[in-house]
Amino acid sequence: MDNIYFLILVALGILAIADLVVGVSNDAVNFLNSAIGSKAISFKTIMIVASVGIACGAIFSSGLMEVARKGIFNPGEFYFDEIMFIFMAVMITDILLLDFFNTLGMPTSTTVSIVFNLLGAAVAMAILKIADVNGNFSDVVNYINTDKAIEIIIGILSSVVIAFTVGAFVQWVSRLLLSYQYQKKAKWVGAVFAGVALSAIFYFILLKGIKGTPFADQTYDFIGGRTIKEFLETEIYMVATISFALWFLISYLLIQFAKVNIYKVIIGVGTFALALAFAGNDLVNFIGVPIAAWQSYEAWAGSGIPATEFSMEILSTKVETPTLLLFLSGMIMVVTLWLSKKARYVADTEINLSREGEAKEKFQPNFLSRGLVRFSINMSTWVSSVIPTPIQRKIDKRFEKPTVNLSKDKVLQLPAFDMIRASVNLMVAGILISIATSYKLPLSTTYVTFMVAMGTSLADRAWGAESAVYRVAGVLNVIAGWFSTAIIAFLASGIILSLISFGKGAAIAILLFAAVLLLVRNYISYNKKSKEIKVEDRLRRAESSSIQGVIEETAANIANVVKRSNKIYTNSINGLAKQALDSLKKNKKQGKKLAMEIEDLREHTFYFIKNLEEAHIGASNFYINIMGYLTDMSQSLEYIGKVSHNHVHNNHKKLKYNQIKELKEIDHKLEEIFNSTQKAFEEKSFEQIGAILNSKQELYDLVSQKIDLQVSRTRTEESSPKNTTLYFSLLLETRDLITAMMNLLEQYYHEHDSTVEPATIDTK
Repeated sequence: MDNIYFLILVALGILAIADLVVGVSNDAVNFLNSAIGSKAISFKTIMIVASVGIACGAIFSSGLMEVARKGIFNPGEFYFDEIMFIFMAVMITDILLLDFFNTLGMPTSTTVSIVFNLLGAAVAMAILKIADVNGNFSDVVNYINTDKAIEIIIGILSSVVIAFTVGAFVQWVSRLLLSYQYQKKAKWVGAVFAGVALSAIFYFILLKGIKGTPFADQTYDFIGGRTIKEFLETEIYMVATISFALWFLISYLLIQFAKVNIYKVIIGVGTFALALAFAGNDLVNFIGVPIAAWQSYEAWAGSGIPATEFSMEILSTKVETPTLLLFLSGMIMVVTLWLSKKARYVADTEINLSREGEAKEKFQPNFLSRGLVRFSINMSTWVSSVIPTPIQRKIDKRFEKPTVNLSKDKVLQLPAFDMIRASVNLMVAGILISIATSYKLPLSTTYVTFMVAMGTSLADRAWGAESAVYRVAGVLNVIAGWFSTAIIAFLASGIILSLISFGKGAAIAILLFAAVLLLVRNYISYNKKSKEIKVEDRLRRAESSSIQGVIEETAANIANVVKRSNKIYTNSINGLAKQALDSLKKNKKQGKKLAMEIEDLREHTFYFIKNLEEAHIGASNFYINIMGYLTDMSQSLEYIGKVSHNHVHNNHKKLKYNQIKELKEIDHKLEEIFNSTQKAFEEKSFEQIGAILNSKQELYDLVSQKIDLQVSRTRTEESSPKNTTLYFSLLLETRDLITAMMNLLEQYYHEHDSTVEPATIDTK
């Protein structure tokens, strides 16, 4: 039985490595986004700076592992076997939870995850212990470090509001003083801003970096017999004043004589500082539990006392973590940072929510986001009416953004925000984390960095009328994810602890196997999703300014749509014939996906028209018409897929043999037209379109014939209203699909060769 604890220790070591990987993938968003979003420095340089910061922070994090030992529960109330079960439940839950959020591309807090995992597992174990002796369940508070737990929770929640508010205020003041023309300001202005930013970041580096070093707690005569840590925490104003003067002077010299862009320096130093803080603070979230388990095992193995009787009071004492373990952990974090695709996926969420102007919005608006935006607009209107007009005009002028006329694709290649906002993000996040550290207040670095970025975006007017409801919905989704992290972590770790407590080794083996399966499944699912984004079937936006250019560019899109339309239509008919619910469900999603991609192209119409040259303005009409016909096709296909799936999903009667036979006849004829159309557009042989257009009347007659047959059946033999409704819906939507496609072909045929008399399409 004793061997089980050694095996648990080995498993925890492996889980620690996995937790480092999934944790870094999520928390990289904290220190990379400002530098990546501003594009102030190259991506390679950003990664090198962040890697050095992580390595330094990991080595300096010794002594910060207390949260896993005594921060949440009272270790003296538990025995060794119970502690090991708690730690195992915590690590399994933590890895699965963080990987789930990584797969969604949502930043969450590793601090909140580990805190509530520990809390949930400890509470569950306490309840089991109390129930075993028929005790009073109110005694649970004796097992939990309630004061520390409440302090951590309040600190984390309050950091959300404070970070957003402070970030918004500092950004508003900074923009008011510097405007978007900050590069043209006097050199001393940039030096002052750099002095404030760099002194704040430097103090942050000192405070976070010095805490883990061996000489942090040693006294020195030149600072009045105090430790360096005490000096930094008590003499804040003196240190800040001296630091500001020094950095102001250095910044001015760099700007004046070395012609250095000081904002790039701020962003580089700030990225290093946040990476250092991330590793120094959050390393405990990844390896704190396994290290606590290892130290517990060492203490128990040498005691000779049974595991069920060995008290874990030893965890109440401070134990230093070997530097070698910290170094190895830091190296794993650095390697993960360079290799993890999920880290960049998570980072995209915050960058797009912060982006200036338009972006591909990931989140859909909801009633709450609409209400908040409407309230903000009303408040803004009221404030504008109170402030005198001349002052309002001056303020508005400071927030005027430089006009850059680019297409939507090229807009997304620009920095998401400028270097002023990136600097403020890093500066404010560093200041808030420093203040919290000096007052020993726990907080989540994820919450602080994310909410600061959102606050600066709001103050910088990055959320305009076109994007506000989407961005606010995104922020609300992320915050809701944070709260769900806490709730899920608490409940899941408690459930897993209960399973381990009852099942012992067998339960641990099954849970570990299940965890591996889930991680592998998520990895495969994520890779599949990533490949879908890059597949050749994805529609491309047109950039040409002439009709001929648009015809050539959009030909691939038309071939793409026709190919997918053929597949969606055929799958709908086959799914109905076979009553294949899973197939119809997937097909319904494909129809919706095609409709969304075409809608995305329609949204590009504004940028397409803006880029047109005066001589080729006629291309706009062609493009608008094409988008209209594609939309009509996608809507018909989406409807056919939806009603087919709903009919089978609701267990209605199968279509009759004759109905399926007639639909397959139409499908076969449509497939011929689709294949010919696809070939014509792939080969850009538009003269073939004429032959296709000649078959349109045959198609219409075929569909009309089937409608007449169903009318006759309905009057004489049909007994199912649902079947009749479905069949007529399919035929009518098929006719609309044919009409839209023929109109599309006629448009191409007419524009490609104006000497050809366009055919007239009868939709009746």
